[in-house]
Amino acid sequence: MKSVTLKLSQAEEIKEFVNTVNRYSYEMDLRAGRHVVDAKSILGIFSLDLSKPISLEVYSDDCADLMEDIKRFMI
Repeated sequence: MKSVTLKLSQAEEIKEFVNTVNRYSYEMDLRAGRHVVDAKSILGIFSLDLSKPISLEVYSDDCADLMEDIKRFMI
């Protein structure tokens, strides 16, 4: 499992993030505090508190291609 911290604050960023992660077959979740949602769900992401950084958990160890594509969202 790979975990990184992201900052998604604007609707356009969220749309771009969801479009990017949906191109990959990896299972992934976003965690904000005790709330966990599917990282590929735009409605799920909007239900999180986006004023703080959130954690992306990818259930694969070999996901360097995904990490490269989402590095602009990482903090």
